[in-house]
Amino acid sequence: MDNKNWKAWLYLLPAVAFLGAFMVYPLADVLVYSFEEGYNSASQTFFGTGLYNYSYVLHDPYFLQAVKNTFILVIITVPISTGIALLISLGLNSVRRLRELYQTVFFLPYVTNTLAVGLVFMILFKKTPYSDGMVNLLINWFGGESVDFIDGPYWAKMFVMCFYTVWVVMPFKILILTSALASVNQDYYRAAKIDGTSKFRIFTRITLPMISPMVFYLIITGFIGAFKAYSDEVALFGTDLNAAGMNTIVGYVYDMLYGNSGGYPSYASASALILFAIVFTITVINLLISRKNVHY
Repeated sequence: MDNKNWKAWLYLLPAVAFLGAFMVYPLADVLVYSFEEGYNSASQTFFGTGLYNYSYVLHDPYFLQAVKNTFILVIITVPISTGIALLISLGLNSVRRLRELYQTVFFLPYVTNTLAVGLVFMILFKKTPYSDGMVNLLINWFGGESVDFIDGPYWAKMFVMCFYTVWVVMPFKILILTSALASVNQDYYRAAKIDGTSKFRIFTRITLPMISPMVFYLIITGFIGAFKAYSDEVALFGTDLNAAGMNTIVGYVYDMLYGNSGGYPSYASASALILFAIVFTITVINLLISRKNVHY
């Protein structure tokens, strides 16, 4: 190996060491924990190895509820947030005056603490002995009946969770898509206008294919981010998400480690690896689909 290769590996050594210490080793450790049956964190002993931890997790009603909540959150929020962000970005791209100001305004929720935003949403939607909340006041104004969005029916709580998630993730998507639209070669648009092409056809045949790598990137990261949701739910429904029926897979992992049912790292490891398998499978499927629909 010549000097150039040695120098390259030397430059990469800090990054490789960091990844090995904080990613590869913990992943291997979690894999080992997931097969250790009856693991005792105090004595660090176990009575056997096998698939019991996976069987327990897959039959746990709390885990199944968490999987249901997470999938609903993913299926609803990722396409809606991406679609709305694309529409807003198209509008911002057509604005000439005060474009930077509008972009800053739309990006502000992204730099705001998610727990703080969650508390604001809870105040807007939560019914109290003194008020039904601002949202219910609007519903009543239009002739509807008040709904307890925080402690009420499942569909109401899921609506708040999805609405909040869309609100939180959309600013980042707007920033990325606005930058992508600004980078499209304007010569394509000029040629299309000369040919008398309609705006819809320009969007489907020029704009969307040109920004498809960024759209695909946002979809992939959106799926991964939605599957990792946890802090948003805590901000809205409190720390006991199982009692509220609004736990997520990441919340279930945390509960198995530190929550009311904590002290079971083997169950937490098994559920974490199940989440990893789900995210990995969906990412691979998206990558396969992108080969035909993404234009680089």
